[in-house]
Amino acid sequence: MSYHAPQDQALSAQLLSMLADIKVFLGVSTPTLWLQTAVNNLEALLVDHAQCEKKAASAAMQLMFRYPQDAELCRRMSKLAREELRHFEQVAAHMQARQIVDRQQTASRYASSLKTHIRKDEPHRLIDALLVGAFIEARSCERFAALVPWLVDTGRPADLELADFYRGLLASEGRHFKHYIELAEARAGYSLEARLAELRAVENTLVIAPDETFRFHSGPPLLLAG
Repeated sequence: MSYHAPQDQALSAQLLSMLADIKVFLGVSTPTLWLQTAVNNLEALLVDHAQCEKKAASAAMQLMFRYPQDAELCRRMSKLAREELRHFEQVAAHMQARQIVDRQQTASRYASSLKTHIRKDEPHRLIDALLVGAFIEARSCERFAALVPWLVDTGRPADLELADFYRGLLASEGRHFKHYIELAEARAGYSLEARLAELRAVENTLVIAPDETFRFHSGPPLLLAG
């Protein structure tokens, strides 16, 4: 599903440029089947979104603990963690307004599978961790943007409140993606294109291949896909 013109016009030129860059970075778009499932399962979407925000804050803090000597890394990760926790609070508020109770649930294969490809030796471990963070943030941003028109016009009652909330997250998610990439490039000292291509292939497979569970970062649902 492509953007409708009114939604495009509601975004600034800077945001549209950022989304175009993220689309190129990711290589593939979220499958339509995942979007269809998401707008018809908003409770499940919001519950997992809340989990993702907490995990994103935790991932940033883990980098701070592992690399305390890297002042610039710690400064950016500290700010990122605070923003992710603020996003969690905002998701929680939307859930409370909809009488959705938060709960524990199994994680999707997405982040854990990406992390299995992080190399063990330094500095490759840090660089890979940052690149994995970039992919997670980029995919989150891409999905927020893709969900907006579906929430506004899907042949079902529009959810303008959630559409506005997700539209409002685009700038910060795009900024987080940029921070991860900049940190990785500054610490690599060599071209990251080959490594990005390897991780991109893994990420794309996780996004496209049918998934047994529906989560914010899952592939299209297996039962529907089959």
